[in-house]
Amino acid sequence: VPFTDLLDAAKSVVKALFLREKYMGLSLQSFCKTTARYLQELSEKPLETRGYEEVPETPVAVDAPVHPPFAEQHPYETWDPQTMPADLGFGLKMVDGVVHVYTKQDLTDKSTELDLPYPDLQEFIADMNFLMALIINGPIKSFCYRRLQYLSSKFQMHVLLNEMKELAAQKKVPHRDFYNIRKVDTHIHASSCMNQKHLLRFIKRAMKKHLDEIVHVEKGKEQTLKEVFETMNLTAYDLSVDTLDVHADRNTFHRFDKFNAKYNPIGESILREIFIKTDNRVSGKYFAHIIKEVMSDLEESKYQNAELRLSIYGRSRDEWDKLARWAVNHRVHSNNVRWLVQVPRLFDVYRTKKQLANFQEMLENIFLPLYEATVHPAQHPELHLFLEHVDGFDSVDDESKPEHHIFNLDSPLPGNWVEEDNPPYSYYLYYMYANMTVLNHLRRKRGFHTFVLRPHCGEAGPIHHLVSGFMVSENISHGLLLRKAPVLQYLYYLAQIGIAMSPLSNNSLFLSYHRNPLPEYLSRGLMVSLSTDDPLQFHFTK
Repeated sequence: VPFTDLLDAAKSVVKALFLREKYMGLSLQSFCKTTARYLQELSEKPLETRGYEEVPETPVAVDAPVHPPFAEQHPYETWDPQTMPADLGFGLKMVDGVVHVYTKQDLTDKSTELDLPYPDLQEFIADMNFLMALIINGPIKSFCYRRLQYLSSKFQMHVLLNEMKELAAQKKVPHRDFYNIRKVDTHIHASSCMNQKHLLRFIKRAMKKHLDEIVHVEKGKEQTLKEVFETMNLTAYDLSVDTLDVHADRNTFHRFDKFNAKYNPIGESILREIFIKTDNRVSGKYFAHIIKEVMSDLEESKYQNAELRLSIYGRSRDEWDKLARWAVNHRVHSNNVRWLVQVPRLFDVYRTKKQLANFQEMLENIFLPLYEATVHPAQHPELHLFLEHVDGFDSVDDESKPEHHIFNLDSPLPGNWVEEDNPPYSYYLYYMYANMTVLNHLRRKRGFHTFVLRPHCGEAGPIHHLVSGFMVSENISHGLLLRKAPVLQYLYYLAQIGIAMSPLSNNSLFLSYHRNPLPEYLSRGLMVSLSTDDPLQFHFTK
C-alpha cells in the first residue's frame, strides 16, 4: 500500500470519528472516553467540554454493599402534583419538524426563543454524504479490512497463550459465576418479554378468574372474556402451546410480516389487544399483570435486569399520557427494569388510513407531550413520574422494506411530507435525534435526566442505515450488516458503539445461527452484548 494512501485512509477515519463526537456532544449522549482522549491529541482546537461529565469509577471496598440501595417506598405509591417542579410557562411550537421553545406563551415574537442547540439539516446531510463516500472508498476499505484482520489474529493469539491463565483467574474470584454476576438484557420488547408457557398459563388463569369481565368492544357491543372465547370456539382445555402459536418457526425466515403476525395469540388480534396492549377496554390491566410477573421473576433471580421496549406510535397526542397512566396506576415498576420507548416507522400506514395529515403531525404527537411534561410537570404528573424510568428512544420496523426516497436537501420537510410513501430510515432517525437533542438540553436546564437514542439498526436492508446509526445513536441493536462493511465495522470498533445482538432472533428472521457474526465482532473488540429480543417468539423456557 502506498504510504500516501495509508495517510489519507487514517485521516478520513479520524474525520469520521470527529463527526460522531460532534453529534454525541451536541445531544448530550456519551462517547467512548479513550477515543475522545486520542481525538483530543489530534484536534487543533480543544474539543468543547462536552455535556457528558466524567463519572468517577466507584471504589470497590472489600466490605462494599453488593446491592444498590433502593427506596423503601414504591415510586408511584404517593405522588402530589403540588410537590413537582414548577411551571416554566414556556411556549412550544414545532417548526420544520423540530420543536422550538419560547420563553413566552406568545409564539409570534421570535425574539423570545430559547437558545437551545439544534443540529443543522444541511450540515447533517453533508456529513452523511461524506460518510457514504468514505465507506465505498477502495483504499480505505483495504486499510480497515487489514486492521480488522489484525485485531482478529491478535485475539486468536491471546486465546492460545492465555486461555488457561484466564480460567485459573476466573476460578479465584469468590462467590461469582455466570449466574450471580449482574446481567442486563439490553434489547427486549415488553410485549414479548414473557415466554410462551408463561403467557399460556396467564391466559388460562384469566379464563378461570375473569370470565365475566368486559374486555372488548366489538362494533359498539361490549363483550366479556367468556364471549370472546366463545366466538373463537375455544375453551381453557383446548389451549396449549401449539394452539397459542406464537413461536417463530421456519416460515418466518425473511418474512417480517409473518413474524409480526406471531404476536397474535392463536392468530387472533383481539387476544393481542386484550392481553398484550397497554391501551384497551380494561386499560391494560392484564398486560400490566403479566409484566409484573416477569418483573418479580427478575427480582427473584436478583442479578437479572432488563430494558423493556414500550411502544409510542405517534397517531394521537394523548398516547404518552395513556402509557404513563398505565404504568403509574397499575404500579408497573421494578428496580430491575428500565424502559425504552420504541417508535415504529409506520407513517405510511397511518397516512393511508387518513389518521395523519403529514409527517410533522406524527413528530408532534411523539415529542410535544414530552416537552410539555418537562416545562410543566404538574400538568402531566404521571408522565413526569414515568419519564424518571425511561432511558431513551428506539426506532423499530422491518428494515428490509424497500425505500423509495433518498434523504437529501430536496427531501420535503416534515410539514410537507404528505405522500403515502414512508420516509427513509435516515429521515426518521434525523428528526428523532433533532427533537431529542433539544429536549435533552431543556431537561438538563431543569436538572432532569436526559435521553439517548438506541435504534434497531443494520438488522437487514441497505448499508446506509448503519451510517445514520453511527452519526446519531449512542448504541444500536443488531448491527448484522457490519459484517459486509469493513470501514463501518472498524469505525464502530474505534468509537466503541454498543451493539446489542440477538443471534436467536436473527436465526428466525434474517441469518442462520452458525453464520452469526457475534463471535467475530467480539474477537475484534467491538462492544457487543447478548440480548433476547423476543422471548415469546424465540424461547421455550425461562
